Amino acid sequence: MTLIFLIILVIFFPPTVQGEIYSYVDGHGVVHFSNVPVDRRYMICSREISDSINYERAAYRFEPYIVKTAEKYKIEKALIKAIIKVESNFNPAAISSAGASGLMQLMPKTAERMRVGNVFNPRENIEGGTRYLRALLNLFKGDLSLSLAAYNAGERSVIKHKAIPPYTQTINFVKRVLTYLKRYRKEYKS
Repeated sequence: MTLIFLIILVIFFPPTVQGEIYSYVDGHGVVHFSNVPVDRRYMICSREISDSINYERAAYRFEPYIVKTAEKYKIEKALIKAIIKVESNFNPAAISSAGASGLMQLMPKTAERMRVGNVFNPRENIEGGTRYLRALLNLFKGDLSLSLAAYNAGERSVIKHKAIPPYTQTINFVKRVLTYLKRYRKEYKS
C-alpha cells in the first residue's frame, strides 16, 4: 500500500516540487507525509533535485520578508539573506541536531524570547531572527563579527571570551556569513 502511494505521489507530484518531503508510519500503520517535520518520527523520503535551481527560487520567495524586516530593524538585506543562506540554505523546514529550526535557525528559547509563534513560518522566523540580530548588534555596539558569533554560539559565550569564541563551528559560521554578505551586497547594488 505504501509503495503504491509513493508511486502515485511521484507520478502526480514529480520531483520538481521544491523542498523536502518527510514521512513516518504510526502505530496503526498509517503513513504520514509532511513538508514540515514537526514530529521526531519524521524521516526524509525526498530531497530537492537541484539545490542551485531551487536555491534561487527559494531566495526570491522570501525576498519580501527580508526587505520588510531589514527596513524595520535597520539591518542590511544582504546580511539577513547571508545568515539565512548559511543557517538553512533557504529551507524553512530545516531543523538542526541542536534543535534550531526554520530559515534563520532559531533555538526554542530564542524563538520564545523573540515572540516567534511558529518557527517554520518564514515570515515569523525572519522577523524573529532579525529582531534577535538587532538585539545582538545593539549589545555588541555594532560589532558585526561579535554579533554573528553570538548569533551562533550565544551571547554569554562571546561575553565570556570577549571575542569570537574559539569554536571551529562559530569561526566558520562568521567567515561564511561574511563571505555571502559580500556576494549579496553586490546583488543588491546591481
